Amino acid sequence: MKLGVVSLGCDKATVDSERLVGELVGHGATVVPDLDGADVILVNTCGFIDAAKRESIEAMLQAAQFKKNGHVKAVVAVGCLVQRYQDDLRRDVPEVDLFLGFSDLHRLAPELAARGLLANPAVAHPGERQYLGDAPHVRYLKISEGCDHTCAFCAIPLMRGRHRSQPLHELVREAQLLERQGAREINLVAQDLGHYGRDLGPGGPKLPDLLERLLRETGVPWFRLLYVYSAGLTDRLVDLMAREPRVVPYIDIPIQHASDAMLARMRRPERRETILRKVGWLRDTIPDIAVRSTAIVGFPGETEEDFRALCDFAEIVRFERLGVFTYSPQEGTRATQYDDDVPEDTKLARQEELQELQRVVSEEQLGRFIGRETDVLIDEVVEPDATGATHVGRVPWQADDVDGVTHLRSGGWAKPGTFVRARIEDNEDYDFRAVALATARV
Repeated sequence: MKLGVVSLGCDKATVDSERLVGELVGHGATVVPDLDGADVILVNTCGFIDAAKRESIEAMLQAAQFKKNGHVKAVVAVGCLVQRYQDDLRRDVPEVDLFLGFSDLHRLAPELAARGLLANPAVAHPGERQYLGDAPHVRYLKISEGCDHTCAFCAIPLMRGRHRSQPLHELVREAQLLERQGAREINLVAQDLGHYGRDLGPGGPKLPDLLERLLRETGVPWFRLLYVYSAGLTDRLVDLMAREPRVVPYIDIPIQHASDAMLARMRRPERRETILRKVGWLRDTIPDIAVRSTAIVGFPGETEEDFRALCDFAEIVRFERLGVFTYSPQEGTRATQYDDDVPEDTKLARQEELQELQRVVSEEQLGRFIGRETDVLIDEVVEPDATGATHVGRVPWQADDVDGVTHLRSGGWAKPGTFVRARIEDNEDYDFRAVALATARV
Protein backbone atom coordinates (compact mmCIF):
# COMPACT_ATOMS: atom_id res chain seq x y z
CA MET A 1 0.00 0.00 0.00
CA LYS A 2 1.29 3.44 -0.95
CA LEU A 3 0.61 5.96 1.80
CA GLY A 4 0.37 9.74 1.48
CA VAL A 5 0.46 11.81 4.65
CA VAL A 6 -0.81 15.29 5.53
CA SER A 7 0.17 16.24 9.08
CA LEU A 8 -1.24 19.49 10.42
CA GLY A 9 -0.98 21.34 13.71
CA CYS A 10 1.68 21.40 16.40
CA ASP A 11 4.90 19.45 16.90
CA LYS A 12 3.07 17.10 19.24
CA ALA A 13 0.74 16.20 16.38
CA THR A 14 3.76 15.57 14.15
CA VAL A 15 4.96 13.01 16.67
CA ASP A 16 1.52 11.37 16.56
CA SER A 17 1.69 11.21 12.76
CA GLU A 18 5.17 9.69 12.75
CA ARG A 19 4.20 7.06 15.31
CA LEU A 20 1.01 6.17 13.43
CA VAL A 21 2.76 5.97 10.07
CA GLY A 22 5.38 3.76 11.71
CA GLU A 23 2.67 1.25 12.54
CA LEU A 24 1.38 1.22 8.96
CA VAL A 25 4.87 0.86 7.54
CA GLY A 26 5.32 -2.09 9.89
CA HIS A 27 2.34 -3.65 8.15
CA GLY A 28 3.86 -3.14 4.72
CA ALA A 29 2.88 0.39 3.74
CA THR A 30 5.28 2.61 1.81
CA VAL A 31 5.21 6.39 2.28
CA VAL A 32 5.14 8.34 -0.98
CA PRO A 33 5.77 12.08 -1.34
CA ASP A 34 3.05 12.81 -3.91
CA LEU A 35 -0.52 12.45 -2.70
CA ASP A 36 -1.85 11.67 -6.16
CA GLY A 37 0.40 8.62 -6.24
CA ALA A 38 -0.95 7.18 -3.01
CA ASP A 39 -3.45 4.39 -2.46
CA VAL A 40 -4.44 5.87 0.91
CA ILE A 41 -4.11 9.44 2.17
CA LEU A 42 -3.89 9.94 5.95
CA VAL A 43 -4.82 13.43 7.19
CA ASN A 44 -3.90 14.27 10.79
CA THR A 45 -6.14 17.22 11.62
CA CYS A 46 -5.83 20.10 14.08
CA GLY A 47 -8.77 21.59 15.96
CA PHE A 48 -7.05 24.09 18.22
CA ILE A 49 -8.25 27.37 16.69
CA ASP A 50 -10.67 28.33 13.94
CA ALA A 51 -7.96 28.85 11.30
CA ALA A 52 -6.57 25.36 12.03
CA LYS A 53 -10.05 23.86 11.73
CA ARG A 54 -10.54 25.45 8.34
CA GLU A 55 -7.13 24.26 7.17
CA SER A 56 -7.94 20.72 8.29
CA ILE A 57 -11.26 20.62 6.46
CA GLU A 58 -9.63 22.00 3.31
CA ALA A 59 -6.92 19.33 3.55
CA MET A 60 -9.54 16.58 3.81
CA LEU A 61 -11.45 17.91 0.81
CA GLN A 62 -8.27 18.26 -1.24
CA ALA A 63 -7.25 14.71 -0.35
CA ALA A 64 -10.70 13.45 -1.33
CA GLN A 65 -10.34 15.20 -4.68
CA PHE A 66 -7.46 12.85 -5.50
CA LYS A 67 -9.93 9.97 -5.40
CA LYS A 68 -11.62 11.50 -8.44
CA ASN A 69 -8.46 12.48 -10.29
CA GLY A 70 -6.10 9.62 -9.49
CA HIS A 71 -5.92 6.11 -8.14
CA VAL A 72 -6.36 7.07 -4.47
CA LYS A 73 -8.72 4.51 -2.97
CA ALA A 74 -9.33 5.87 0.52
CA VAL A 75 -8.93 8.98 2.65
CA VAL A 76 -8.56 8.60 6.43
CA ALA A 77 -8.84 11.50 8.89
CA VAL A 78 -7.55 11.39 12.46
CA GLY A 79 -6.44 13.93 15.08
CA CYS A 80 -7.89 16.65 17.23
CA LEU A 81 -10.61 17.92 14.89
CA VAL A 82 -11.89 14.38 14.35
CA GLN A 83 -11.87 13.70 18.08
CA ARG A 84 -14.12 16.69 18.76
CA TYR A 85 -16.41 16.74 15.72
CA GLN A 86 -16.45 13.19 14.39
CA ASP A 87 -20.23 12.94 13.93
CA ASP A 88 -20.45 16.36 12.27
CA LEU A 89 -17.57 15.54 9.94
CA ARG A 90 -19.13 12.24 8.88
CA ARG A 91 -22.25 14.15 7.90
CA ASP A 92 -20.59 17.20 6.31
CA VAL A 93 -17.54 15.61 4.65
CA PRO A 94 -18.80 12.28 3.30
CA GLU A 95 -15.92 12.22 0.82
CA VAL A 96 -13.65 10.99 3.64
CA ASP A 97 -13.84 7.21 4.00
CA LEU A 98 -12.80 6.79 7.62
CA PHE A 99 -12.76 9.06 10.68
CA LEU A 100 -10.90 7.80 13.76
CA GLY A 101 -10.69 9.56 17.11
CA PHE A 102 -7.83 8.96 19.51
CA SER A 103 -9.53 6.04 21.22
CA ASP A 104 -10.14 4.34 17.86
CA LEU A 105 -6.67 4.55 16.33
CA HIS A 106 -6.09 0.86 17.05
CA ARG A 107 -8.69 0.20 14.35
CA LEU A 108 -6.71 1.87 11.58
CA ALA A 109 -4.74 -1.14 10.34
CA PRO A 110 -7.69 -3.57 10.61
CA GLU A 111 -10.00 -1.15 8.77
CA LEU A 112 -7.53 -0.72 5.91
CA ALA A 113 -6.96 -4.47 5.78
CA ALA A 114 -10.72 -5.06 5.60
CA ARG A 115 -10.77 -2.81 2.53
CA GLY A 116 -8.02 -4.92 0.95
CA LEU A 117 -5.51 -2.06 1.17
CA LEU A 118 -3.14 -3.40 3.81
CA ALA A 119 -1.54 -6.71 4.67
CA ASN A 120 -2.75 -8.86 7.55
CA PRO A 121 -3.01 -6.52 10.57
CA ALA A 122 -2.36 -9.40 12.94
CA VAL A 123 1.25 -9.55 11.79
CA ALA A 124 3.61 -8.04 14.36
CA HIS A 125 5.11 -4.71 13.38
CA PRO A 126 8.17 -2.86 14.77
CA GLY A 127 6.21 0.26 15.71
CA GLU A 128 9.12 2.52 14.80
CA ARG A 129 8.45 6.16 14.06
CA GLN A 130 8.85 7.17 10.44
CA TYR A 131 10.40 10.55 9.71
CA LEU A 132 8.04 12.74 7.66
CA GLY A 133 9.97 16.00 7.28
CA ASP A 134 13.06 17.26 5.49
CA ALA A 135 15.43 17.93 8.42
CA PRO A 136 16.03 14.62 10.24
CA HIS A 137 18.57 16.22 12.57
CA VAL A 138 15.76 18.10 14.41
CA ARG A 139 13.21 15.83 16.06
CA TYR A 140 10.48 16.02 18.68
CA LEU A 141 9.83 13.61 21.55
CA LYS A 142 6.34 13.79 23.08
CA ILE A 143 6.67 12.59 26.66
CA SER A 144 3.03 12.74 27.74
CA GLU A 145 -0.46 13.09 26.38
CA GLY A 146 -3.39 15.21 27.52
CA CYS A 147 -3.58 17.99 30.09
CA ASP A 148 -4.86 18.43 33.66
CA HIS A 149 -4.91 22.23 33.51
CA THR A 150 -8.35 23.82 33.22
CA CYS A 151 -7.50 27.00 31.29
CA ALA A 152 -10.74 28.74 30.32
CA PHE A 153 -9.70 29.35 26.69
CA CYS A 154 -8.22 25.96 25.83
CA ALA A 155 -9.95 22.96 24.26
CA ILE A 156 -6.94 20.62 24.50
CA PRO A 157 -8.31 18.64 27.49
CA LEU A 158 -11.57 18.17 25.58
CA MET A 159 -9.67 16.67 22.66
CA ARG A 160 -6.72 14.97 24.33
CA GLY A 161 -8.13 14.06 27.74
CA ARG A 162 -6.39 13.99 31.10
CA HIS A 163 -2.60 13.98 31.44
CA ARG A 164 -0.92 10.59 30.87
CA SER A 165 2.86 10.12 31.03
CA GLN A 166 4.55 7.78 28.60
CA PRO A 167 6.71 5.13 30.32
CA LEU A 168 10.29 6.25 30.74
CA HIS A 169 11.84 3.18 29.12
CA GLU A 170 9.69 3.67 26.00
CA LEU A 171 10.82 7.29 25.70
CA VAL A 172 14.48 6.32 26.02
CA ARG A 173 14.04 3.67 23.35
CA GLU A 174 12.30 6.15 21.06
CA ALA A 175 15.04 8.75 21.58
CA GLN A 176 17.63 6.11 20.65
CA LEU A 177 15.67 5.43 17.46
CA LEU A 178 15.59 9.15 16.65
CA GLU A 179 19.35 9.28 17.16
CA ARG A 180 19.84 6.37 14.77
CA GLN A 181 17.70 8.24 12.25
CA GLY A 182 20.06 11.23 12.47
CA ALA A 183 18.71 13.39 15.31
CA ARG A 184 21.22 15.94 16.58
CA GLU A 185 18.63 17.94 18.50
CA ILE A 186 15.65 16.47 20.35
CA ASN A 187 12.93 18.81 21.56
CA LEU A 188 10.94 17.47 24.50
CA VAL A 189 7.28 18.43 24.10
CA ALA A 190 4.01 17.95 25.99
CA GLN A 191 1.17 20.19 27.11
CA ASP A 192 3.27 20.72 30.27
CA LEU A 193 6.63 18.97 30.58
CA GLY A 194 6.67 19.68 34.31
CA HIS A 195 3.74 17.31 34.83
CA TYR A 196 5.73 14.33 33.57
CA GLY A 197 5.49 11.44 36.02
CA ARG A 198 2.84 12.91 38.31
CA ASP A 199 0.54 10.03 37.31
CA LEU A 200 3.23 7.35 37.78
CA GLY A 201 3.06 7.32 41.58
CA PRO A 202 5.03 9.10 44.32
CA GLY A 203 8.14 7.04 43.68
CA GLY A 204 7.89 7.20 39.91
CA PRO A 205 10.22 9.08 37.56
CA LYS A 206 9.92 12.82 37.05
CA LEU A 207 11.25 15.11 34.29
CA PRO A 208 14.82 15.28 35.70
CA ASP A 209 14.92 11.46 35.84
CA LEU A 210 13.91 11.27 32.19
CA LEU A 211 16.50 13.86 31.18
CA GLU A 212 19.26 12.03 33.07
CA ARG A 213 18.39 8.76 31.34
CA LEU A 214 18.30 10.43 27.93
CA LEU A 215 21.68 12.02 28.56
CA ARG A 216 23.16 8.77 29.80
CA GLU A 217 21.74 6.44 27.16
CA THR A 218 21.99 8.55 24.01
CA GLY A 219 24.68 10.69 22.44
CA VAL A 220 22.32 13.38 21.11
CA PRO A 221 24.19 16.71 21.46
CA TRP A 222 21.21 18.98 22.15
CA PHE A 223 18.09 18.49 24.24
CA ARG A 224 15.61 21.37 24.42
CA LEU A 225 12.65 21.84 26.79
CA LEU A 226 9.44 23.28 25.37
CA TYR A 227 6.24 24.11 27.26
CA VAL A 228 7.10 24.06 30.97
CA TYR A 229 4.72 25.85 33.31
CA SER A 230 6.58 27.81 35.99
CA ALA A 231 5.28 25.44 38.71
CA GLY A 232 7.29 22.65 37.07
CA LEU A 233 10.60 24.46 37.53
CA THR A 234 12.04 22.51 40.44
CA ASP A 235 15.46 22.91 42.06
CA ARG A 236 16.54 19.58 40.65
CA LEU A 237 15.48 20.43 37.09
CA VAL A 238 17.08 23.87 37.07
CA ASP A 239 20.30 22.55 38.63
CA LEU A 240 20.46 19.87 35.93
CA MET A 241 20.01 22.47 33.19
CA ALA A 242 22.70 24.65 34.75
CA ARG A 243 25.37 21.94 34.88
CA GLU A 244 24.60 19.86 31.78
CA PRO A 245 25.74 21.49 28.51
CA ARG A 246 23.73 19.05 26.38
CA VAL A 247 20.52 20.52 27.80
CA VAL A 248 20.61 23.81 25.91
CA PRO A 249 20.07 27.04 27.91
CA TYR A 250 16.57 27.61 26.61
CA ILE A 251 13.07 27.12 27.96
CA ASP A 252 9.52 27.88 26.86
CA ILE A 253 7.25 29.04 29.71
CA PRO A 254 3.74 29.88 28.46
CA ILE A 255 2.32 32.69 30.64
CA GLN A 256 -0.65 33.89 28.49
CA HIS A 257 -1.02 37.10 30.53
CA ALA A 258 0.49 39.12 33.37
CA SER A 259 -2.53 40.82 34.90
CA ASP A 260 -3.61 38.83 37.95
CA ALA A 261 -7.25 39.62 37.14
CA MET A 262 -6.82 38.12 33.67
CA LEU A 263 -4.79 35.15 34.91
CA ALA A 264 -7.57 34.33 37.37
CA ARG A 265 -10.26 34.76 34.72
CA MET A 266 -8.27 32.55 32.35
CA ARG A 267 -7.97 29.94 35.15
CA ARG A 268 -4.19 29.96 34.89
CA PRO A 269 -2.25 28.35 37.75
CA GLU A 270 0.36 31.16 38.09
CA ARG A 271 0.24 34.80 39.08
CA ARG A 272 2.39 37.75 38.06
CA GLU A 273 4.79 37.68 41.01
CA THR A 274 5.23 33.91 40.77
CA ILE A 275 6.22 34.11 37.12
CA LEU A 276 8.53 37.06 37.77
CA ARG A 277 10.23 35.25 40.63
CA LYS A 278 10.68 32.00 38.69
CA VAL A 279 12.14 33.72 35.63
CA GLY A 280 14.47 35.73 37.85
CA TRP A 281 15.63 32.54 39.53
CA LEU A 282 16.26 30.94 36.12
CA ARG A 283 18.37 33.89 34.98
CA ASP A 284 20.36 33.93 38.22
CA THR A 285 21.06 30.21 38.00
CA ILE A 286 21.61 29.99 34.23
CA PRO A 287 22.80 33.46 33.12
CA ASP A 288 22.87 32.53 29.41
CA ILE A 289 19.34 31.13 29.31
CA ALA A 290 16.87 32.28 26.67
CA VAL A 291 13.28 32.30 27.88
CA ARG A 292 10.42 32.12 25.40
CA SER A 293 6.75 32.61 26.21
CA THR A 294 3.31 33.22 24.72
CA ALA A 295 0.54 35.69 25.55
CA ILE A 296 -3.11 36.11 24.60
CA VAL A 297 -4.59 39.58 24.12
CA GLY A 298 -8.25 40.43 23.88
CA PHE A 299 -9.49 37.76 26.27
CA PRO A 300 -13.05 38.53 27.47
CA GLY A 301 -12.96 41.21 30.13
CA GLU A 302 -9.45 42.44 29.28
CA THR A 303 -9.39 46.15 30.04
CA GLU A 304 -6.89 48.72 28.85
CA GLU A 305 -5.39 48.55 32.34
CA ASP A 306 -4.97 44.77 32.05
CA PHE A 307 -3.29 45.16 28.68
CA ARG A 308 -0.94 47.84 30.07
CA ALA A 309 -0.03 45.46 32.89
CA LEU A 310 0.92 42.85 30.28
CA CYS A 311 3.04 45.33 28.31
CA ASP A 312 4.77 46.56 31.48
CA PHE A 313 5.49 42.97 32.47
CA ALA A 314 7.00 42.23 29.07
CA GLU A 315 9.38 45.17 29.52
CA ILE A 316 10.30 44.07 33.05
CA VAL A 317 10.79 40.33 32.54
CA ARG A 318 12.35 40.80 29.08
CA PHE A 319 11.64 37.49 27.41
CA GLU A 320 14.02 36.68 24.59
CA ARG A 321 10.95 35.76 22.51
CA LEU A 322 7.23 36.28 23.06
CA GLY A 323 4.55 34.97 20.74
CA VAL A 324 1.40 37.13 20.85
CA PHE A 325 -2.00 35.75 19.86
CA THR A 326 -5.49 37.23 19.77
CA TYR A 327 -8.26 35.44 21.65
CA SER A 328 -10.84 33.46 19.70
CA PRO A 329 -13.60 31.48 21.44
CA GLN A 330 -13.41 27.70 21.22
CA GLU A 331 -16.54 25.60 21.49
CA GLY A 332 -16.92 23.77 24.78
CA THR A 333 -14.46 25.89 26.76
CA ARG A 334 -15.40 27.85 29.87
CA ALA A 335 -14.53 31.15 28.20
CA THR A 336 -17.43 30.80 25.78
CA GLN A 337 -19.69 31.58 28.76
CA TYR A 338 -18.16 35.06 28.86
CA ASP A 339 -19.17 37.87 26.55
CA ASP A 340 -16.44 38.29 23.93
CA ASP A 341 -16.44 41.99 24.72
CA VAL A 342 -13.11 43.08 23.21
CA PRO A 343 -13.67 44.31 19.62
CA GLU A 344 -11.66 42.55 16.95
CA ASP A 345 -9.90 45.74 15.87
CA THR A 346 -8.86 46.33 19.51
CA LYS A 347 -7.48 42.79 19.72
CA LEU A 348 -5.43 43.30 16.56
CA ALA A 349 -4.18 46.71 17.71
CA ARG A 350 -3.07 45.27 21.05
CA GLN A 351 -1.38 42.36 19.31
CA GLU A 352 0.53 44.70 17.02
CA GLU A 353 1.59 46.98 19.88
CA LEU A 354 2.85 44.14 22.06
CA GLN A 355 4.64 42.49 19.15
CA GLU A 356 6.45 45.72 18.34
CA LEU A 357 7.40 46.22 21.98
CA GLN A 358 8.70 42.67 22.12
CA ARG A 359 10.65 43.07 18.88
CA VAL A 360 12.69 45.82 20.50
CA VAL A 361 13.10 43.86 23.74
CA SER A 362 14.22 40.75 21.85
CA GLU A 363 16.79 42.66 19.84
CA GLU A 364 18.23 44.14 23.02
CA GLN A 365 18.18 40.84 24.91
CA LEU A 366 19.77 38.85 22.12
CA GLY A 367 22.32 41.61 21.56
CA ARG A 368 24.15 40.49 24.69
CA PHE A 369 25.41 37.46 22.75
CA ILE A 370 27.27 39.55 20.15
CA GLY A 371 30.95 38.69 20.27
CA ARG A 372 30.32 35.30 21.87
CA GLU A 373 31.66 32.02 20.53
CA THR A 374 29.11 29.23 20.29
CA ASP A 375 28.06 26.19 18.31
CA VAL A 376 25.73 26.63 15.34
CA LEU A 377 23.60 23.67 14.29
CA ILE A 378 23.40 23.86 10.49
CA ASP A 379 19.87 23.54 9.09
CA GLU A 380 20.48 24.32 5.43
CA VAL A 381 23.02 25.45 2.85
CA VAL A 382 21.96 28.55 0.90
CA GLU A 383 23.17 30.75 -1.92
CA PRO A 384 25.55 33.43 -0.56
CA ASP A 385 23.70 36.57 0.48
CA ALA A 386 24.99 40.14 0.47
CA THR A 387 27.05 39.50 3.60
CA GLY A 388 28.56 36.27 2.28
CA ALA A 389 26.48 33.96 4.47
CA THR A 390 26.30 30.48 2.94
CA HIS A 391 24.53 28.57 5.71
CA VAL A 392 21.45 28.99 7.87
CA GLY A 393 21.38 27.40 11.28
CA ARG A 394 20.56 28.00 14.91
CA VAL A 395 22.48 28.69 18.08
CA PRO A 396 21.37 27.19 21.43
CA TRP A 397 19.14 30.21 22.11
CA GLN A 398 16.99 29.60 19.02
CA ALA A 399 14.38 26.85 18.82
CA ASP A 400 13.38 25.28 15.54
CA ASP A 401 10.56 26.96 13.61
CA VAL A 402 9.37 29.40 16.32
CA ASP A 403 12.44 31.63 16.78
CA GLY A 404 14.90 33.41 14.53
CA VAL A 405 17.83 31.84 12.69
CA THR A 406 21.57 32.38 12.41
CA HIS A 407 23.10 33.36 9.06
CA LEU A 408 26.61 31.92 8.96
CA ARG A 409 29.63 32.87 6.89
CA SER A 410 31.53 29.62 6.69
CA GLY A 411 35.03 28.84 5.46
CA GLY A 412 33.76 25.58 3.98
CA TRP A 413 30.62 23.66 3.24
CA ALA A 414 28.89 22.20 6.25
CA LYS A 415 26.10 19.68 5.81
CA PRO A 416 22.74 20.08 7.55
CA GLY A 417 22.87 18.37 10.92
CA THR A 418 26.50 19.24 11.62
CA PHE A 419 27.82 21.75 14.15
CA VAL A 420 30.11 24.68 13.34
CA ARG A 421 31.96 26.68 15.96
CA ALA A 422 31.30 30.34 15.26
CA ARG A 423 31.42 33.86 16.64
CA ILE A 424 28.26 35.96 16.67
CA GLU A 425 28.90 39.26 14.91
CA ASP A 426 25.52 40.98 14.88
CA ASN A 427 21.81 40.56 15.48
CA GLU A 428 18.64 42.05 14.06
CA ASP A 429 15.32 41.38 15.75
CA TYR A 430 15.39 37.61 16.27
CA ASP A 431 18.20 36.70 13.85
CA PHE A 432 21.96 36.48 14.32
CA ARG A 433 24.84 36.83 11.90
CA ALA A 434 27.94 34.81 12.65
CA VAL A 435 31.29 33.81 11.18
CA ALA A 436 32.72 30.28 11.34
CA LEU A 437 35.82 29.76 13.46
CA ALA A 438 36.35 26.08 12.70
CA THR A 439 35.29 23.43 10.22
CA ALA A 440 32.08 21.52 10.77
CA ARG A 441 31.97 18.50 13.03
CA VAL A 442 29.42 15.71 13.16
